[in-house]
Amino acid sequence: MDFLKSYGQFLSDRMPDILVAFREHLIISFLSIAFGCLVAIPIGVYLAGNRIKWINSLVFALSNLLQTVPSLALLAILIPLIGVGMKPAIIALFLYSLMPIMRNTFTGFQAVNPHLIEAARGMGYSSIQRLVRIQLPLALPYIMSGVRVTTVYIISWATLATLIGAGGLGQLIVAGMGVNKKELIFTGAILAVILALIADFVLGALEKWLTSRTKTSGAKTA
Repeated sequence: MDFLKSYGQFLSDRMPDILVAFREHLIISFLSIAFGCLVAIPIGVYLAGNRIKWINSLVFALSNLLQTVPSLALLAILIPLIGVGMKPAIIALFLYSLMPIMRNTFTGFQAVNPHLIEAARGMGYSSIQRLVRIQLPLALPYIMSGVRVTTVYIISWATLATLIGAGGLGQLIVAGMGVNKKELIFTGAILAVILALIADFVLGALEKWLTSRTKTSGAKTA
């Protein structure tokens, strides 16, 4: 009871700082994932239809190389190039998001039955129509799975952004460790977990809605 009482007082006193850290964490994570989707999904779609195998191998090798670089090392590399703050943190997390989203997009499009594509071509569907009406709806579960997993990872990795002055929930954790304040550490950690769970739930609901919508649209088209 004493801890709950003291923790309640702590939240009341530090709520403005907590809200600022939460907002910064949300901005860093959202922008990283948004840019990752804008870049990785089109690349994955292109690679799935590309017949030049060495290009696919090169792109996946480069993106996989980025995944092997430790997050702190990547942040340290970006500091002399870009400086400190949110910008290098967003760029680093964006680079980390590319591989899983691109790989899942590629896998989803590769999993589409080629006979369905041939049938659509025989019905007079253009390449854009085949992409939008056939391939994308069938690959959507793979794509959303990649986005969901990547989002959870990015939210957790974003806690390191505070080490280069980007703020976020990691700032609460680091500050709490520096002054031995358990309330700060607990608040930063639990909010990061809650944010990851909420993001996964929202993306899961979005996936179900998009899947049902594309199925309905496909049934009407058929």
